[in-house]
Amino acid sequence: MTVVQGLLGRVAHPLLMGVVNATTDSFSDGGRFPDLESRLGLVEELVAEGADLIDVGGQSAVTGVPELDVQVERDAAVSVIEAIAKRLPETVVSVDTYRPAVARAALEAGASIVNDISGLRDPELAGVAAEHGADLVVMHNRGVPKERLTDPYLYRNVVEDTMRFFDDRLRLVEELTGTVDNVVLDPGPDFSKTPFQTLVSLRAAAAYQSFGLPVLYPVSRKDFIGALSGRRPSERLGGTLATIGFLVDQGARLFRVHDVAQVRGYLTVQSALRGELEVDPGLELAPHLRREPEKGT
Repeated sequence: MTVVQGLLGRVAHPLLMGVVNATTDSFSDGGRFPDLESRLGLVEELVAEGADLIDVGGQSAVTGVPELDVQVERDAAVSVIEAIAKRLPETVVSVDTYRPAVARAALEAGASIVNDISGLRDPELAGVAAEHGADLVVMHNRGVPKERLTDPYLYRNVVEDTMRFFDDRLRLVEELTGTVDNVVLDPGPDFSKTPFQTLVSLRAAAAYQSFGLPVLYPVSRKDFIGALSGRRPSERLGGTLATIGFLVDQGARLFRVHDVAQVRGYLTVQSALRGELEVDPGLELAPHLRREPEKGT
């Protein structure tokens, strides 16, 4: 049983993958965590808030800037992963990379999932994951890493293209490793897609479940939410929650998110209202939660 499948089999709630950027140019946190100690503090915070997995990236996906040197990316990611393995050894860690050398070093440092946003542009990555018994996230992406591709005429039908893409990549992985059991699919919101194409793709979420594999939805703070709501990344929580609520209704159970506490709270209340979560009839609000603390305390 693979890492993600094992987690899904043990818990009834949707899994949340918290985001930790070992870089200072992420679109979402603006360099708020510039060093190892602050990044490790973020990991501890995300785990306490309800993250089931942590996704560590040594290079931002921000477009229009050059790729980092492989050694720089590797050192950034590995430093965080090694620190997590020492301080929080039970934490399941994913490495966000499309480079085999970075993936190999990260897996040896303690990661157990490779999150490839490139759509397996380098097939060697499949072998690296298989050698280490790791899961491999394969994203639908017709673009090139670090280059922005938003063409309204790129697809006749973005959903059909995504399904064909998954078919092709799954055949490739099976040819290379003999199995696709360790693959997690990702429809790639905003990657090689306009906001409208992302919207259309996500509306068809139920179709991606037909492969019988886990599907990761990295929808947190995405551009399509900003385009619809007119909000900057840090102001897109409302749209993120709306997206996750819709996707849960389509059967989704794995999300990559920045605002773990808020998303976990949303999912808990949603589950209770649906009668899926057993609630103690004597449930009461803790006194310290009745009001905001006084300023300065």
